[in-house]
Parts: sequence; C-alpha cells; structure tokens
Amino acid sequence: MSAIHVVVMAAGKGTRMKSKRPKVLHTLAGRALLRHVLDGAAALGAADVVVVTGHGATEVEAACADWSKAGGQNGSYPSLRPVRQEPQLGTGHAVQQAVPLLPQDGVTLILNGDVPLVQPDTLRALIDLCGARQIALLTVDTAEDAGAYGRIVRGGQGADAPVLAIVEAKDATPEQRALTEWHSGVMAAPTALLKKYLAQLDDDNAQKEFYLTDVVRHAVADGTPVQALRISDAVEVAGVNSPQQLAELERELQLRTAQRFMADGVRLADPARFDVRGELVCGQDVEIDVGCIFEGRVALGDDVRIGAHCVIANADIAAGAVIHPFTHIDGAKDGVRVGAGALVGPFARLRPGATLGAEVHIGNFVEVKNSTLADGAKANHLAYLGDATVGERVNYGAGSITANYDGANKHRTVIEADVHVGSNCVLVAPITLGAGGTVGGGSTLTKSTPPGALTVARGKPVSIAHWQRPVKKAAGTNES
Repeated sequence: MSAIHVVVMAAGKGTRMKSKRPKVLHTLAGRALLRHVLDGAAALGAADVVVVTGHGATEVEAACADWSKAGGQNGSYPSLRPVRQEPQLGTGHAVQQAVPLLPQDGVTLILNGDVPLVQPDTLRALIDLCGARQIALLTVDTAEDAGAYGRIVRGGQGADAPVLAIVEAKDATPEQRALTEWHSGVMAAPTALLKKYLAQLDDDNAQKEFYLTDVVRHAVADGTPVQALRISDAVEVAGVNSPQQLAELERELQLRTAQRFMADGVRLADPARFDVRGELVCGQDVEIDVGCIFEGRVALGDDVRIGAHCVIANADIAAGAVIHPFTHIDGAKDGVRVGAGALVGPFARLRPGATLGAEVHIGNFVEVKNSTLADGAKANHLAYLGDATVGERVNYGAGSITANYDGANKHRTVIEADVHVGSNCVLVAPITLGAGGTVGGGSTLTKSTPPGALTVARGKPVSIAHWQRPVKKAAGTNES
C-alpha cells in the first residue's frame, strides 16, 4: 500500500466566529476541531502530516506540538510539521506551501481543519478509489441547495461518471448552481501528480485566489482520471464557520453518540440532554439521567446509575455504584475511583486522587481529594477529607475536616478502621486516629490518638447567669 501523506489546511481566520481564538481551535465534543482532524489522520495510519497555518499560527502550531507530544508517548501518531501560509491567497496557495515537505511517492490526502467529523473508513475508501493513479474527490449529494460549495460537473450520469470540473459557487452559471452534488474539500491524489497540477494554478477567477479545485481542471486536461466518492451524510463533511454551525454540529454529534450508547443497551433518560466530551465506556444496565456531562476517560461498570446534572471526568466507577444528582467528579491526571456499590452525592465533589472502596458513602456537600476510603467507610454530610487514608467502616461526622495544609506543605491524616469521628471536628495533620477509637464532637486534635479510646478536645463551657442580650435602639435614637 502506498504511503499516505496528509495535508491539513488550518490557516483561515474564521471571521464569522467573531473570536480571538483561531477557528480550528474551537472545541467540538471536548476536542479542538483540528484535533478531530489530526486524530482521524492518525487512525488512518498516515505516514506524516503537514498542517498549513496562517491566522493565529503561533497558537495553532502550539496545539499541533501538544498533539504530537501526546502521541509520542505511545508512538501511535504520525510525524507532524507545520508550515505557514503568508499571505493567504486561497486553498490552492495553501497546499502549495506544503509541497516542499511532501515526498514524491505515495498518495496525498487533503483535509480541512474546520471539517472535523470525516470518518477514517470514508477516508480509506477515498484513498482506495485514488489507487495512486487518479484524483479522488469526496462529494455529497443531498438533493438540496449546495450553498457556497463547489459544484461537481460530471461527464455523464451515475456515480461512476468521471468528474470534469469543480466549479466554485461564485463562478458558477445558474445551471451549474442548480447542481446538488458538491465537493466537501477533501481530496486524495498521487503526490507526484498533485505537485504537478499545483504548479499550474492561477488566480484567474472572481475571487482572484488560487483554487485547489482547479487541480481537477488541469488533471482532466492532462488525461488523468478524476473520480468522486459520493456520500449522502452531509454531517460527516460539515464545516464550521460560525458559533451557530458549531452548536448545531455539537448537538448532532451528541445525539448520534447517544443513539450509539442506547443501541448498546445504555438507558438514557433523554438523549437530547447527554454530552460526551471524551471517552465513555459503559457496562450492562447502566442508567444515566438528564443533563450529565462526561469528560476525559470515564468507565461505568454494570448497573451503575448516574443522577441528573452530574459532571464526571476521568473516573472509574465500579458495578452497582450510584452517583446521585448534581455530583461533580474530576479525576484530572490522577483519576478518581469509586468502588462497587458505593453511594455518592447529591452535591458531592470528588477531586483528583479520590479512591473509594466498596459500599462507601459520600453524602451531600462532602469533598474528597487525594484520599482513600476503605470498604464501608462513610462521610455523609458537609465534610472535607483531603490527603487522608480512611479505614474500613469509619464514620466521619458532619462538619468535620482534615486540616492538611500548613501554609507551605501538605500533610496526611490516617484514620484507622472502625473509628467514629463526631461532628464538627478538626483533625490537624499529620495525625493518626487509632483503630476503633471515638472522637467527641467539636474536638480539634493536634496529636494522634490511641486505639479504642474516646478522645475529646474542646474548650471548657462557661455559663454567665442572667446574661442580657444587646437590644437594638429605636429608629432615630442617637448613639454615643
């Protein structure tokens, strides 16, 4: 199989986005538009990628470097080199900038950085159609107005009829504008031939630009066959030029994702209110209520139930766990792990490094960060556990906190098995509470406690008899 070289056009300003951010860096389902395209190139097995930058080049090139770095960790990404298009004189001119970085052999696939959803299988079919001997175009026929897209002019009827030209909408006659088959902007061509025809481009058109589509005209004149792979799914090749288009594509993608999960048996309360902005893996009989957002990599085991309006990122939630509504789980790089049968929320927050064992209870307004709770431990109300190791069956009282930060360094709290911590306690780390001990409510502990002991550390109550509370003065009364 011929080597696949990919050129991604990412130089456009995206004026209609009305944003300082380069258009290709706006996000769709949690990833930049450009990243979708680059991930598609990687899935295709491309040998190398050239990204043509222009507007916001520094930011776009930094995003490319981040992508390369991420792929370099497992060796799964092709090499990537950016090249700048300055000034920007059209799509043909953009690809011309990549020519010095392209070898003579193989097939070059041209993609657009703002067309994020072209599927690898579609691209493989396009490359197969190219066959290292002819130009292959990805086209769409929706039987609707093709708008500003270039029209496909064929030399006959039927899907196998050769392509004679692509006519840009602004240069088309009324008859040509009535054609419903249009070019998506995606093209595959033998690299040597592509270079030859790029060198022949001129700007003799209404826009005074160098059109990539004119490659077809030169190929036809040279006797090189031009074929089109026609698809009917316009969403797959939809471009993003405005916030409205971005939002429409987001909802369409999320709905398709929801339908895929439901086809696999996941029960979604409302597929229109479901967002995956990363990778979500679900076991059997998973139930997800409305308004939930999944980011990073999230795995849900069998029989997991997710309540309404939860945000869950980078977490592994084991079988039978229940995440009650309005819970926020963010594992970041360290991840969060929720054990089998655990109950979390509502209104709970699990931060990076939180690891919950089986049957753990984390209740409303409880925050856990960089802490491990062993099987059966409970913190049911209004509490904070940071940098803590909590043993089995510990009961952690409402309003209690681990004071883990001294202003410069973090310290660890160890609560051994079967400890009962009363309400409104402050555990000043580093400290260890011995197994089976009890801490009286309202205690502030600065020293470790022995196993099995009752420990109480609070100020002695003072009562003043016949105490008179202050009384508000009447309105208009002068105060001395």
